[in-house]
Amino acid sequence: PPPPPTAPARAPAPAATGAQRARAALPVPLTALVGRDADLDRVGALLRAHRLVTLTGPGGVGKTRLALAAAARAGDAALVELGALDPAPPGADAQASAARVAEAAAAALGVRDDAAGPPRAAADRTAGRLAAALSGERLLVLDNCEHVVAEAAALADLLLARAPGLRVLATSREPLGLTGEVLWPVAPLDVPPAGADDPDRVAASGAARLFAERAAAGVPGFAVDADTAAAVAAVCRRLDGLPLALELAAARVRALGVATLAERLDDRFHLLTMGARGAPSRQRTLRAVIDWSWEPLTEAERTVLRRLSVHADGCTLAAAEEVCAGGGVARGEVLDLLTRLVDRSLTAVSPTPDGPRYRLLESVAAYGAERLAEAGEAGDVRARHDAYYTRLAEEAAPALRGGGQRAWLRRLDAESAGLRSALDGAAGRGDADTALRLVDALAWYWYLRGRLGEAERALECALAVPGGDPSLRARVAAWRDGVAMLRNGGARPPGVGADAPAAIGDPLERARAEWFLLHAQAGFGDLADSGARLDRVLAVFRAHGDRWGTAAALQARASQGLVRGAVDAFERDATESAALFCELGDDWGTLLAMGGLGLLAEITGDYDRAAELHREGVRLAEELGLWSAAGAKLAALGRVALLRGDFAAAEEAHERARRMAVEQADVPGEQFAEIGLALGARRQGRLDAAEGYLRRWADWLRRLDGDPGLALVLAELGFAAEQRGDAAAALALHLDGLAAARATGDARAVALALEGLAGARSIGGEPEAAARLLGTAEALRASVGVPLPPAERGDVDRVAARVAAAVGAGVLAAELRRGRAMAPEDHPGVPAGAPHRGGAGAGVRPEGAPAGGP
Repeated sequence: PPPPPTAPARAPAPAATGAQRARAALPVPLTALVGRDADLDRVGALLRAHRLVTLTGPGGVGKTRLALAAAARAGDAALVELGALDPAPPGADAQASAARVAEAAAAALGVRDDAAGPPRAAADRTAGRLAAALSGERLLVLDNCEHVVAEAAALADLLLARAPGLRVLATSREPLGLTGEVLWPVAPLDVPPAGADDPDRVAASGAARLFAERAAAGVPGFAVDADTAAAVAAVCRRLDGLPLALELAAARVRALGVATLAERLDDRFHLLTMGARGAPSRQRTLRAVIDWSWEPLTEAERTVLRRLSVHADGCTLAAAEEVCAGGGVARGEVLDLLTRLVDRSLTAVSPTPDGPRYRLLESVAAYGAERLAEAGEAGDVRARHDAYYTRLAEEAAPALRGGGQRAWLRRLDAESAGLRSALDGAAGRGDADTALRLVDALAWYWYLRGRLGEAERALECALAVPGGDPSLRARVAAWRDGVAMLRNGGARPPGVGADAPAAIGDPLERARAEWFLLHAQAGFGDLADSGARLDRVLAVFRAHGDRWGTAAALQARASQGLVRGAVDAFERDATESAALFCELGDDWGTLLAMGGLGLLAEITGDYDRAAELHREGVRLAEELGLWSAAGAKLAALGRVALLRGDFAAAEEAHERARRMAVEQADVPGEQFAEIGLALGARRQGRLDAAEGYLRRWADWLRRLDGDPGLALVLAELGFAAEQRGDAAAALALHLDGLAAARATGDARAVALALEGLAGARSIGGEPEAAARLLGTAEALRASVGVPLPPAERGDVDRVAARVAAAVGAGVLAAELRRGRAMAPEDHPGVPAGAPHRGGAGAGVRPEGAPAGGP
């Protein structure tokens, strides 16, 4: 047979003509690209390394602007705009749809499109001509592919196969899905941090820079300054740093001003409607931007998207499955639907230690909420949301008192907005039981995090809803009263009682509520009454086998024992408490117990052990994010440094602790740190500085009836007066301090006041009386087994030296012996002890330390 005909050689692909290149030239933007320098560099690097790069992201994020800037930098680029193409109708022929995209590309590039024949052959021939026109080292930008993503992907695939030197940069709200495609998610511009109102800090964000530049186009001279910074920051955050939304908002500044603009963003879809006339219709209003993404969604995707809008700050997969399922969407389908919404840039996903977290931009959430209301689903979906978060809080509550504490603190931190939203929803519906259950489960979390203001508001909110289980309402009332006392430094504010636990039916729950009130009140109230109540609570915990409650009650009893000077009882209870907390894996309890054991080491002079325990406490508190506790441990390290005579280290630790307390609005912590600064200042002879700190807190402690703390402060002020040589002032201060010390029942606090009185007598011409007072103080300290350690003898040694200089060492020794046999009231001028008032330890140390020394 004759040989087959030889196929004619393929002619070289013709180079694109000048007309073709001019036709596809990149448009020149009229405004600068703001805040995208890092993105621009990264996209350029990707284009040098890969042939297909797709910029993904939500509508209005600036994908097109970034792509055009990257293409202009790359050089020899052509643009094909696909946004004007409508999506193919359901059931349309795929080849015909692909031909439409090829035709649009040919028109943009000025390539003849006269191929005849079936759609597939015609599209293939058109693609061949496009490939010829794009031969060489060229870059093709396929812009706005999302509504024709399958057809755009097919065209890109053909062109990349036929034009080896071609690179494609696509923009789309979802990936093209081709082999070799590299994605660059275009994120919104960075926004000012929450609460930022400093002009320089606000203006440093990309979102604020873009907003200010666009606003200045209509309002010459507009800038981020002291008058506008807070409002600009709010606008940027509310609009999630979305460039198109910021530009639409900036166009309103001329008419509204930025403050009013920020106030009206709740109605953003009616407000942000002034896009540039030359922009595509889908970019002229904020609603149109999101409509463009909503239209191609399936009904199931729309259902999940609108239901996601009830989540205040994103959600976990479990939350999405719980809230978004139902009404035509099976629970098992939610993950796939979420994935498709992520691919379409309508939902953002971020990894966390607890799994992926899904979040809507605020504008998308607002749009979804409107669609949810239109669908008539808002009430049912909201109720499912609130029920889910209530169950989550109740699951967390017991784990916050054991080995799951760290993980659950982290999880509840992430869910804070959802939990607040659930409470608002339950209260708004008048659902008392849900509201009460939620705050009852969350109260300990708020306490651990030091968010007492939030706790008080939430507890009051739940109690304001009529009805609900009476016993549960009583538990919530007890939480509310305890939090109110904690916010008042431990003292009971007017109107706050102690009878809420009586209405709690379950004896174990009643004991827990009673313990929390005693814990909150540590430092105030009748010591004997508090001790008896603690013993009863401890007995209930032991009877029910509640190891956490037992450990907590033992720690509270240990602190009370230390205030009374019962060091042996303190050591016994604190050691058992520490062992139980360690067995349970409760880091907060371990931290509390370590603080008590560290204090015991200080009292007994084992400063190395004390410092080791307090350093470990700082580490543990920082790991847990318990910043008030971390500050307390820093201040405790400062006390140890004082005892060692390292004044520089003591001042540094106390100052850091003071700053942390101020940041946390922790008034008792601030007081403890500043008293430490005062202790160091006086011991270095800086009496003015010491008295400045001390007088401030003396007034505060008098208002709160904080006897132990007041006893220490008055003793320090009295010693400062003595060092100045003012015998009358020193005497008056130490007599007041003695009254406060007697009220605590702590022999060491009384001894400190007597040592102060000895100082006042020594400069008042009564050296023998001063020596006898020193002897009585020494005997009191010995009576509780805690003599004054060498590091704390500075004031006593100074007074003793003054007495010896006046009357001689022999007389000093003789009068000391006489004093050891005397009671405090046997001394002339020392009043008899007042009836025991029993203050339990306010304001001296967070662990309830006594006033008997620094």
